[in-house]
Amino acid sequence: MGRKKKSINRPVAPDTRYNSVVLSKFISRMMLDGKKSTTTHILYACFDNIKEKTGEEPLEVFTKALENVKPLVEVKSRRVGGATYQVPIEIRESRREALGMRWLIAAARKRSGHGMPERLAAEIIDAYNNTGTAFKKKEDTHRMAEANKAFAHYRW
Repeated sequence: MGRKKKSINRPVAPDTRYNSVVLSKFISRMMLDGKKSTTTHILYACFDNIKEKTGEEPLEVFTKALENVKPLVEVKSRRVGGATYQVPIEIRESRREALGMRWLIAAARKRSGHGMPERLAAEIIDAYNNTGTAFKKKEDTHRMAEANKAFAHYRW
């Protein structure tokens, strides 16, 4: 148990174009070296690509893609009597969102392509269609939790 006081969740200001708090969080997670305006330009260019490729509203595509990538359970290591067990644990909503965003960004960065807007757009469209690296990461996490369901009684 931590001895310090609980951290406070500060309110996040929504982004300018779509007025979405989730997008604002995504921009902050994607940012490197404090370059928020660069990241914002990349994301909006990505959304223009999504609109061009799918013909659908980019914010809805992004929201659905993020929902498809969010994991429900994960495994945590628990040491019990000299043995280490991978114990499946349900994840709270804020961590689910954070993991989903992190996986989307990491998958887009590893992708081959011309620029970050194209790579991110491709990864978001893949996640929207339940394919791609980020979605595979979620499936692997769920598979691992399913395989270790026998150790669920070690959860505390």
